[in-house]
Amino acid sequence: MARVVLINSSPRAGGNTEQALEECSKAIERENVETQIISLRGKQIASCIACYSCKKTGRCSIDDGLNEIIDEIRAADGLIVATPVYFGTARGDLMSALQRIGMVSRGTDQFLSRKVGGPIAVARRGGHTATIQELLMFYLINDMIVCGSTYWNMLFGGAPGEVQNDGEGLGTIRRFGENVGFCINKFKK
Repeated sequence: MARVVLINSSPRAGGNTEQALEECSKAIERENVETQIISLRGKQIASCIACYSCKKTGRCSIDDGLNEIIDEIRAADGLIVATPVYFGTARGDLMSALQRIGMVSRGTDQFLSRKVGGPIAVARRGGHTATIQELLMFYLINDMIVCGSTYWNMLFGGAPGEVQNDGEGLGTIRRFGENVGFCINKFKK
């Protein structure tokens, strides 16, 4: 069965970013595509050191748990990343992870190529669109297929649970999830 990996970069358990991914996951699963939410919480994801050993070994030389996540992504049909926005951009650990994931893919078998997905941004007031733009760069340079929705993939919420009050945002995220599942199913035929 087809599968999508969803990465949660929020350090807060049960927070708004996690709730957004749960809604997205449910929508994908309604399209008969499996999902797996992976949290970066508690991990110390280091930045790429440009050693290029991944070109030789197929794995990142930094041993901080990211290689196991890369294995899950490699086996999946789609990838969605979600981040809280604290200071107008994506969290640094997510950007470090994506740069290393991209480096391993580009240095080996291009496993990200044609995976379906896109980014989600969650913030109290602003920075959503800059964050979406920042994250889209990862998808586009890695030859990935980005799905749209009825609006940008963003939700408003500060305190845990506040995203549940953003009806338009939740609808956008659900439709995005449906579109990811729909596209994967079309490509699998």
